[in-house]
Amino acid sequence: MKVLYFHQHFSTPKGSTGTRSYEMAKRLIEHGHQVTMVCGSGFMAKTGLELMGEPEDYIRRGIVDGIDVIEINLEYSNYDSLTKRALIFFKYAVKSTFIAWKEKYDVLFATSTPLTAGIPGIVMRIMKPGKRFVFEVRDLWPELPKAMGVVSNPFVLLGMTILEKISYAAMHGGVALSPGICKGMLRGAGAGKKIAMIPNGCDLDMFKPGKTDDNGSSKLLAGFPEDSFRCIFTGAHGIANGLDAVLDAAGVLKEKGRTDIFLLFVGDGKLKPGLKQKALKRELNNCIFIDPISKTELAELLQQVHVGMMILDNVPAFYYGTSPNKFFDYISSGLPVLNNYPGWLKEIIVQNQCGVAVPPEEPKAFANALIELADNPEKRKKMGTNARKLAISQFARQDLADELVSFLEKICKI
Repeated sequence: MKVLYFHQHFSTPKGSTGTRSYEMAKRLIEHGHQVTMVCGSGFMAKTGLELMGEPEDYIRRGIVDGIDVIEINLEYSNYDSLTKRALIFFKYAVKSTFIAWKEKYDVLFATSTPLTAGIPGIVMRIMKPGKRFVFEVRDLWPELPKAMGVVSNPFVLLGMTILEKISYAAMHGGVALSPGICKGMLRGAGAGKKIAMIPNGCDLDMFKPGKTDDNGSSKLLAGFPEDSFRCIFTGAHGIANGLDAVLDAAGVLKEKGRTDIFLLFVGDGKLKPGLKQKALKRELNNCIFIDPISKTELAELLQQVHVGMMILDNVPAFYYGTSPNKFFDYISSGLPVLNNYPGWLKEIIVQNQCGVAVPPEEPKAFANALIELADNPEKRKKMGTNARKLAISQFARQDLADELVSFLEKICKI
């Protein structure tokens, strides 16, 4: 089976963003399939082609860990305006469609976001009707941007809705990353379409439990007091992440005199400069901002912190409609998780006793939960053990990748 895989934000572990597509592609290859990955360029992504020199006619191509990677030279950043990002999304979709027309494949597998990632599959259903098209949805569009208030223009929302419906109509099957996404896809795709729920997973080899009493082996933690209690947030610093909630909790900790508890922010995003300014203005010395680091560096850092913070803005569409990478990295690393919004991840945390869930928009409850975790090392250790067990039993990425391989094989036989 030859898989033509479209992911605009593809990255290897040397990058500072998610590696789901990299891991899935490698697993397909291990099962004897061929994979051609079509991606764009991103300021936090590393495609593995960086040393090949300048692209020719906006394209460079090479083999990365067995994956045939085609990189379209379209620089993308979360700092770009919405208009500029939309333009880059459509440029990627157009160029990807021409690549799909030229390439030989058995199944075209496109993963969003953005929603425009499905356009090559839609067009190829007409141009190559004998080929299969599978659409993976990581976030429900236009539901999420509409709920966040990021997109409010009724004509844009209508266009996104139409594109969503056409994508579902064109696909032979779909992959959803969370229960809410699965429900939305089933509703939109109608009867007869196969939808598999395959969430993000845990890289159990890269992310492992470590010794949190050691803060000297990572240069990022140099200078931290030996008895410091370190809580970490990793990933995008954008509107969806609601990181003001962490600053508010930091303020409560300061009022309580808990100078031993530090809150680490690792990553980047459009709101990061503003968050740093707010922390500086409020003299929140317990908030430490760290630039994006590679996945391998992150795995090392997570071995030297005590709690992983799973933070999102209080938007109901998020409750069952997201599958954040950071949660799976935390539990794989054996970290208790502090969660501040309702939904399926909260239910998992509570049921498996692998962390603490607090109500949204309640900074005192947030701060008190951190204090409780800091002052009860045995309780925290038990939660961390439960987290690692959960990662192994339910979310091992290798097992989830095998599910995807099996699903694509079945779709190709239809």
